[in-house]
Formats: sequence, C-alpha cells, structure tokens
Amino acid sequence: MTTVDSELGFDPDELRAKYAHERDKRLRLRPEGAAQYRQIEGSLAHFLDDPYTPRTEREPVTDHVEVAILGGGFGGLLVGSRLRTAGVEDLRIVEAGGGFGGVWYWNRYPGAACDTEAYIYLPLLEETGYIPTEKYVKAPEILEHVNRIADKFDLHRNALLHTRVTDVAYDEGAALWTVRTDRGDTFTARYVVMTVGAMVKPKLPGLAGIEKFRGHTFHTTRWDYAYTGGSSKGGMTGLNDKRVGIIGTGSTGIQAVPHLGRDSGHLFVFQRTPSAVNVRNNRPTDPEWAASLQPGWQRERMDNFGTFVAGGAAETDLVNDGWTALYRLRSVNNGVLDEIDDFRKMEEIRARVSDTVSDPATAEALKPWFRALCKRPCFHDEYLETFNRPTVTLVDTEGRGVDEVTENGVVVAGVEYELDCLIFASGFSVAAPFRSRLGYDVTGRDGLLLSEKNKGGMSTLYGMQSHGFPNFFIVAVNQVGGSSNFAHILDVQSRHIADLVAEARRRGSRTIEAEKQAEDAWVDVVVESSQADLEFQRSCTPGWMNNEGQPNVIARRNGQYGPGIVAFDRLIEGWRADGEYRGVVFSDAGTS
Repeated sequence: MTTVDSELGFDPDELRAKYAHERDKRLRLRPEGAAQYRQIEGSLAHFLDDPYTPRTEREPVTDHVEVAILGGGFGGLLVGSRLRTAGVEDLRIVEAGGGFGGVWYWNRYPGAACDTEAYIYLPLLEETGYIPTEKYVKAPEILEHVNRIADKFDLHRNALLHTRVTDVAYDEGAALWTVRTDRGDTFTARYVVMTVGAMVKPKLPGLAGIEKFRGHTFHTTRWDYAYTGGSSKGGMTGLNDKRVGIIGTGSTGIQAVPHLGRDSGHLFVFQRTPSAVNVRNNRPTDPEWAASLQPGWQRERMDNFGTFVAGGAAETDLVNDGWTALYRLRSVNNGVLDEIDDFRKMEEIRARVSDTVSDPATAEALKPWFRALCKRPCFHDEYLETFNRPTVTLVDTEGRGVDEVTENGVVVAGVEYELDCLIFASGFSVAAPFRSRLGYDVTGRDGLLLSEKNKGGMSTLYGMQSHGFPNFFIVAVNQVGGSSNFAHILDVQSRHIADLVAEARRRGSRTIEAEKQAEDAWVDVVVESSQADLEFQRSCTPGWMNNEGQPNVIARRNGQYGPGIVAFDRLIEGWRADGEYRGVVFSDAGTS
C-alpha cells in the first residue's frame, strides 16, 4: 500500500473495484431495470384497499370552483393553505384516500416516522403554532399535524375524499377545466393544481406467484392491524406465533423491522441490497429551545439545511444531524462530495455494522458497498441490533432478490421459506410517468395530452407551468430545486403558485400560461445543471434514485435544478419581485 493508503486505513482502489462489482452484479442479475416491478391492478388491486377509513357513499358533484387541487398530501395542503392566505376561498381538494396526508395517511406501519428533522419537515409550524414533540416524530403525530393544518385553513370544506380523478380536460372557449372522478363527479374549475407526490403509488416486486400465496399478505402502505394486532408503536400480538417475511430493506423496512423482530414468532428479512444505516439519535424537544424561537425561525432553519444539502456553506449548522454531517463534506469541497471523504464515511457506516451485529456472516451481508449518496441514507438506532435476536433471520439474496412466491412462502436460491404472513416494503413508483402514478391524463389546448408532451422528457417553466395548459400548475419534484427535505420543495412551490394565482386575480385575467420560449430556456438550464448528478448516478448501485441503474436523457431532463432548493427559491422570488413575470402571459382571451 502507498503511504496515503496507510494513513487512510483502506485501499481506495479496492473500494472502487468492490463498488463496481456490486453495481455490475445487480445490473447483470436484473437487467430489466424499472420493469422488474408490478403494477398494482387486476388481481392485485386489493393491495390498494383503504384499511383505515370506511368509504361513505354520496351523490356525484356537478358544480364549479375557482381552484381544484388534485391530491391532499403535503403538496395539496400547502397549496390550499397558501391560497387561503392569499384570499382564495372557493377551492376544493380531491383526494384518493379517506383523509388528508398523502403518504402520511397511508404509512401507518409500526415504527413509521420522518427521517428528516421534524422542525423543518412538518409544514407550517409557525402558522399553526405547533412545535413537534421530538426531533424525528412518529407517524401519528405527523397525521395529527396534517389535520391541524386542514382545520386551521378550513381545507376539509368542499373536499372530495375517497375520490380518484379519472380525467382533466381544458375548454378553451370557456377558459375552464373540467374534472371527472370515479365517483361520477363532473365539475369545472378556473385553475387546476395537480400534485404528483413522489410517494403516491405503491409498487410490488415482479415476482411470479404473488396471487398464489395462501397466507396473509399486505403492503406496508396498507398495514393490516386487524391481522397483526397492536399499533404503530408495536405490540403486534397477532404475530407472536407467526412466521413473518418482509421484502424490502429501504427506509420503510428499516423502521418496521425492529417492531416485527420483537413481535413475530420468527421474522425473515429478505434483502437484495443493504441500506446504509447510520445513527439517528432521536431526542425530545427541549422546551427552553422551543421558547427561544423567534418569528421566521422555521424558514431560516429550512434554508440552513437546504444550503448544506446543495453543498453550500453556512456559519452554523442549525439542524446538526446525520444528514448535515454527510452534506458538510460537500461544503468543504466546492459542493462536490470528495471520493475519499465519501469512502471514509461509508467505512464508518460499515464499521458500525461490524460493531453492532454479533454474527460475522450476517454483519458482512448487511454492509453497503456503494457511495454515500447513491441511495437515500437511512438513520436508525434499533435496526441493526434486531439481527442479534435468535428469532430474526436475514436472508441475503446477494443482489438478485426473491425468486418467486409459492402457496406456502417464498423461494430464494432454491430454498423455500414457509411463511404465515408476507409483507411488502417495496416502496413507491417514484420515477414512473405522471399518468402511470396518478391514473389519469390531462388534456390541454387543442387536445394536447400532457403525457404526450412529456414523452421525451418534461417541458415546464420552473417545473410548475407548461405551455399549452393555461391555468394549470404542477407540484412535483421535477425541474425544481432539489433537497432531501421534500417538504421544503413543496413549500417553495406553494408560495409561487399562490402568488401567480393572486396576480392573475389582481389583473382580472382569465388565464395565465407559460410562453414556449421561456419554457424551452428553463429546460436547457435544468438539463445543464443535472449533468454532474447524472454521471454520478451511472456509477451507482441500482435503485429508484437512478432508474434502477439505467439513468438516461429523459431522467436528466426530468431531474432537478442542480444548485438546490434554496437557490431555486431565491431565483423565482427574484423573478416575481419586479412584477414583470417574464415568460408568462396573462390573457383575457384564453390563448397565447
């Protein structure tokens, strides 16, 4: 070894080779990329049933609203709240779930919690006067806050719950949108805001035999407490004598496994690729700190975190957790996470596995062999310890995944593991096209379908407006500033959309629409700024962040504004500030 290698304590060339081997192994074993997952439909549709809220029958709605917000997750709640603050009273949220919250309505599995600090993740804390009880709050508290927001801004009024949108179409003559739903609703709206949550549609692995399994099965987004017993805190007595299997060891699996390990008769954790699991170090909120907060504290804290995420520098790290410890490495290297620093951090994480897991073979299988930001980092203080329980077995599939599901269990490398209960922690269709995720298309001017326009990659102005779709806004993570704190992205978008609607009302305009030239220019900016990230993703082990190892031109075009959410927020705030709204046409004729 060289002198530098001796000082490091590892051989960088060996790590590069190991990372490449693990990436290539996954690509070789599962070359079909994102196609390896199954759509939840037909005989699998029961995986989407709502186990939490009974469906209430009602008469179809046929009326008119000024603003229709499609989706009641954080994005829809933020847009609705900002519009109400801007004076828009006549609005409606349409939501497929039995209540608001999006992923936090559905994610009620044991151990579910935010993995981004609650003080920056939970929206509108100052506006609602609420302080989270701990640094990383559990799902029930998040759902309570969802309803706190809805109550504060009267968002339940006029809402349509347990309602799926089936069609959205523009009438140019009337300059109105028509929204149709699976409940027979047909209503019109002056403005439509389509929220496209990153975690809206659960997915299943493409395994043969899922329908054949004779035991009990469900997805983590539809946790069946009627079967397991207990609550999100655990205590699942229904599993005490059961052989339980869970497929998926990402963010959800990391949180659910400790509870399943405690409560199951025997737990089998089926792993394809291990996650990088660092210390979470959760703790209660300090009441003195909470009392010291000054007006504007949440946005300041969000911006501080977002600055580190983008590789910027700040005098003080207000959040000071595992996320910012990782991103601070980027700050001292001109916004790029230096490879050697990356190696050091991942060596620390692998050493933690060895120090925590008593069985050497199990510990070795749990070690992640990829760069730190190839997959979303995980933070937990009980996950690794769970594998020291004699009733917990890690089944490492060495990159291939489960082979098939049988009537009695699952098969890995020719061995059948008999199960009473099979749980899928297989995540969401994060990168799927809007139409696939949402289940409907949008028809703009002259019959233009949004899915057709976006076939070769998205075209928007600032990620939120698209030429040919007047009075239509998109809330998604594409072509906007990025952050690991999704709520910050949504907050920036909600303020922008509320301002545009308020400006159109102030001018008395019938329509507001992005100009094609401005849209094309923004696409060029996004493509150029995402180049470095695309090249990095090509080197990564497959996962949802790099289209299962197949990043492409569309992924780059559908990517994010490279400088990050704070820079993006300042950019569009400056764009709005002079009152010119360049690149947007306010029109009374409904055309541009």
